[in-house]
Amino acid sequence: MHVAAPRRRAAAVAAGLGCLVLPLVASGPKAVASPPLAAGTMAAAPYEYLGWGNPQNPTDVMAATGVKWFTLAFVLSDGGCNPKWDGSRALTGGSDQSAINAIRGAGGDVVVSVGGWSGNKLGEKCSSASALAGAYQKVINAYHLKALDIDIENTEFSNATVRKRVVDALKIVKTNNPGIVTYVTMGTTPGGPDANGKDLIKKGAAAGLANDGWVIMPFDFGGHSGSMGSATVSALEGLKSAVKSAYGYGDDTAYRHIGVSSMNGRTDEAGETVTTGDFQTILGYAKQHHIARYSFWSVNRDRQCGSGGSGDACSGVSQAPYAFTKIVVQYTG
Repeated sequence: MHVAAPRRRAAAVAAGLGCLVLPLVASGPKAVASPPLAAGTMAAAPYEYLGWGNPQNPTDVMAATGVKWFTLAFVLSDGGCNPKWDGSRALTGGSDQSAINAIRGAGGDVVVSVGGWSGNKLGEKCSSASALAGAYQKVINAYHLKALDIDIENTEFSNATVRKRVVDALKIVKTNNPGIVTYVTMGTTPGGPDANGKDLIKKGAAAGLANDGWVIMPFDFGGHSGSMGSATVSALEGLKSAVKSAYGYGDDTAYRHIGVSSMNGRTDEAGETVTTGDFQTILGYAKQHHIARYSFWSVNRDRQCGSGGSGDACSGVSQAPYAFTKIVVQYTG
């Protein structure tokens, strides 16, 4: 992975079905019941970042592509153990909540992503697993979430103590929110997770975390052979082996607990491009193995660049509008 913050991760600074209510900690927030499940599938929920530039209206994207779910990024620390959008915007009452309400009003729903490459990380600012779980719970409660994505990168990912804190916090969240879906998203090599990634998965297994999807971001490789589609398949096979080994799963179960979050078009790596053909390769793999998640960074970039277009706002390749989203939405789990 790059030492410098790539676009995928720098964006954050550029800018239930039941009635069971369980305590998270003695004085912490409590779980709340979720609204009914939206149409479509959360397994295909591309990222959209609403905090900078000129992001597309999510309901316009829904109408144009048929996508029903979005992964909205990023929730960060406000400097302490308290979650805010980009570390600065309140969870409720603002434009982010309005966007979520509009998505749901159009028959869709959201996964909220916590983390990313840049900014203050809750995993580091919260001093214990129970405190971190309390911060995650605030996000869940704010939107009655059915799914939460922890995008663990940079200093959060490289610190073994923080890796353990994150998985222990997620176990608390899973216990206190029956049925909630959790994803843990991380970088990767072309052969699968690096040593930190493998350790994270092992820590999850050792903690008894029934995580729904261990997800890799197969780009910014710093060198690979073959197409980005084939390199992604290789990385996913390495991830599957790591999850299978850590949890003692059979092959089919292991595949169903892995996922992918690609990057469309030109990535942060010079000469590295993910094409729609690569996305079709990933789609075929996802369908064959029924993986937990097929996402990408990002809807903001799923359009052709105009004159002077920013790499944060367009793909850098010749494409029709939403060409990549229209491939991902074909995945139904």
